[in-house]
Amino acid sequence: MNRVPLRPGWLRAWVAVLVTLGGLALPGSTAAAGGRAAGASASARAGHPPLAYVANFNSGTVSVINTATNTITATIPVGGAPFGVAVTPDGSHAYVTDAPVGPGKVWVIDTAANAVTTTIPVGGAQSGVAVTRDGRRAYVTNTSSDDVAVINTATNAITATIPVGSAPWDVAVTPDGSHAYVTDASSGTVSVINTATGTVTATIPVGSQPFGVTVRPDGTRAYVANTSSDSVSVINTATNTVTATIPVGSSPLDVAVTPDGRHAYVTNTSSGTVSVINTATNAVTATIPVGTFPRGVAVTPDGHRVYVTNFGSGTVSVISTATGTVTDTISGFTVPYGIAIIPAVRSLPSLTLAKQARGTFAQGGRGTYTLTVGNAGPGGTDGTAVTARDTLPRGLRARAISGRGWHCSLATLACTRRDVLAARHSYPPITLAVAVSCTAPRHVTNTARVTGGGDTATVTATALTAIRPTRPCPPRDVPVTG
Repeated sequence: MNRVPLRPGWLRAWVAVLVTLGGLALPGSTAAAGGRAAGASASARAGHPPLAYVANFNSGTVSVINTATNTITATIPVGGAPFGVAVTPDGSHAYVTDAPVGPGKVWVIDTAANAVTTTIPVGGAQSGVAVTRDGRRAYVTNTSSDDVAVINTATNAITATIPVGSAPWDVAVTPDGSHAYVTDASSGTVSVINTATGTVTATIPVGSQPFGVTVRPDGTRAYVANTSSDSVSVINTATNTVTATIPVGSSPLDVAVTPDGRHAYVTNTSSGTVSVINTATNAVTATIPVGTFPRGVAVTPDGHRVYVTNFGSGTVSVISTATGTVTDTISGFTVPYGIAIIPAVRSLPSLTLAKQARGTFAQGGRGTYTLTVGNAGPGGTDGTAVTARDTLPRGLRARAISGRGWHCSLATLACTRRDVLAARHSYPPITLAVAVSCTAPRHVTNTARVTGGGDTATVTATALTAIRPTRPCPPRDVPVTG
């Protein structure tokens, strides 16, 4: 398939073609009527099965699926041509974009009331939307104006507009919220946004017409569906380079990764299938037939099921990840496109830090501290960086710092790692070797801190160390540090 320039006129034609293939007419910009059933989202947040939100492109509505019964429990009128959907981590709000045919706006749905509470004029024409894990910001791709709008979810005001590549289509944010990955459909690239500075720090060439993008839960890889190349690009987020290109079905549009990060599910629109990728080997291990023209894909928080919107057949296919088969087909949609599932209410980690002085500390001598980072639970760390940092008192100087699996810097006395620490487990200890000055005081207090891993607190540990005086001081005396 040849690359087609994705400018606004072409975008309207492209969307019209998709709808025509589905046997339906392109909607106008007026709101469509629809009923609603209130209260479903409130029960989901109270511990019931998560809800899925489906954008019905051709009826100006959003359908709510109870994933326990696989039935539509509410239909929410929004208007226009709903396209992309993202849900806040607490499940309280859904952000829905208008189709990339304009005019540009984002609807904000109160999921407890199943009603639109705010409409945000964004300008241009939108397609993709993603909400940060802390729920504070939403990122929206403006396909016709080649930029990304940043929304403060507390005020629903646009706080920044970031220029990216040509015809940005989809966006995914890393778990730690530090970067956003944007597919530039016409450029054949992915723009990497530093969310702290609001600037593009890397532009990565991928396949032809990249559309869908997602980031692994541990933040180490991004997966990009290249629609005209019939492939998926795998990006190493540490180096922002493509490390693998995986052939899939025809016209892949969207991609989602399971919560354990082991598999990626890719919708092949022209093939009517879903490709299953083993992320360890970067190989397709299964191809699952679904409905006509599959587009959106989302995985339940427990990783047991995958939901796929079929805009050609007006259905949603439910795939069992255990068997790799479609176990249910839900009907009642009108050109279903984007889909999002309320994230699980994650059990948070609770980091601990133990600090201990080992051996005898004497003026002019040497000593050792051990720092042990643990997790009191109830949940595991989330794959973002865990950083332990030591601050030495006057009279001590660092000689070496290390720990198995830790990446340590002697200059900053900081050690970092990203692997998940399960509840009620500990990382291997960090060893900090120090030299003691001849002028060190009789008692010193050493302080260390640990942060990250999904724990919002800063944990501090101290060690009060007695320094034995030595006269005369040995020749290996070290200068006093402050």
